[in-house]
Amino acid sequence: MSNSSAARQRIEKLLDANSFVEIGAAVHARATDFNPHPAEESSDGVITGYGLIEDSLVYVYSQDASVLGGSIGEMHARKITRMYDMAIRTGAPVIGLIDSAGLRLQEGMDALDAVARIYAKQAAASGQIPQISAVFGRCGGSLAVAASMCDFTLMENGAHLFVNAPNTLAGNREEDNDTSSAASRAAAGVADYTGTEDEVLGKVRELVGILPSNFEDIAEADCEDDMNRSCPGIAANAADPAAVFAEAADDGKFVEIRKDFAPEMVTGFVRLGGTTAGVFGTRSEQLTANGCTKAAALVRFCDAFGLPVVSLTNVNGFAASIGEENLEGSAAAALTMALARASVPKINVISKKAMGSAYAVMNAKATGADFTFAFPGAVIGIMDAAMAARVIAPVSDTVTFESTRKRYEETQCSLAGAASRGLVDRIVEPSDLRRYLIGALEVLYTKRVDTPAGKHGSRS
Repeated sequence: MSNSSAARQRIEKLLDANSFVEIGAAVHARATDFNPHPAEESSDGVITGYGLIEDSLVYVYSQDASVLGGSIGEMHARKITRMYDMAIRTGAPVIGLIDSAGLRLQEGMDALDAVARIYAKQAAASGQIPQISAVFGRCGGSLAVAASMCDFTLMENGAHLFVNAPNTLAGNREEDNDTSSAASRAAAGVADYTGTEDEVLGKVRELVGILPSNFEDIAEADCEDDMNRSCPGIAANAADPAAVFAEAADDGKFVEIRKDFAPEMVTGFVRLGGTTAGVFGTRSEQLTANGCTKAAALVRFCDAFGLPVVSLTNVNGFAASIGEENLEGSAAAALTMALARASVPKINVISKKAMGSAYAVMNAKATGADFTFAFPGAVIGIMDAAMAARVIAPVSDTVTFESTRKRYEETQCSLAGAASRGLVDRIVEPSDLRRYLIGALEVLYTKRVDTPAGKHGSRS
């Protein structure tokens, strides 16, 4: 298969059958100082156009590595930015299928200006329309920035994404540590998903199918699943958010993203009663810097595109290490800021523990959760009752210590105490979670929030 046919076949695999309409097929490079007589290569290394995914309009560009390595020049970039202009005007997602050698050296500063123009269009589209990049070949240097500016970045297993090639890093060799590989990029949180070419294209279709087309669109679908369906498997899997979300979701479908990055925090999308919601939850009882960063990115995306947020909380503190200490405060602040400023419906479910300031970071009532549900037996408080008693009462006095511990547990670490203070709206059985989440989303459907005048927060 030639590279050109590969670029076209990716589009054909991605889109609904016979729906692709190509634009700019006759465009080719202009004469430049170092290429005064350019060959009239059709498409100038990138195939652009529009089509349908599950009958929804999308704009697509697919780089053709058979034309100057799929490198970006002035006309190549102009075709991509035209796609962005049309997508923003019509309110449709942009999908980039990337396979490029980078900037076209023959065009020098014109190529450099061209890629910056792509950045500008991506920035203008951010929060307006979903942007998805899928890397199938090389994606290096300035193009790595373009891929990472998208809302979602996916990589084929054999693809490479890098700002600096592995062998240019001091003390590093690609054969020992391929920092550009799909596996490496996924572990670092740069790639949201990795797989074969067909799996990556299927994931793009899955994302487009569950997300809104633009920030004014409402992501809804017909729900044939029983909205009052019991979820008996949730109780046994309460510590695994992925299992809980899949059990509660319509038809058991949970679209997970960034699975290989910070696996202690689970993020993704589900439909609940036909409504798409962003979901995140802790698999570990300790919050980590990467976990907070991962969840904050999801919340910001959901807020930009009007998607409700559902969190599953089970935390007793922050991970403790020198590395975590260096990053944890700012990462936790980013998650707290994202949740507190998000104006979309927000629901928190406390599955087991909600202890200390880690709980305050995880979609607490005070930072804006509209509804807080808790499973029976959940524990909420500032710290473990025994630890608190050691501070409040003399350990040497066994009777006083034990009395203090018991009283602290009953009043300051109990679910009943939290409910009496309005910190928990309802205690729900795990098997009933689906119907309560759907009911809460129905109540919050018309939620409106008046925000103070200003452009945006000064801290991400």
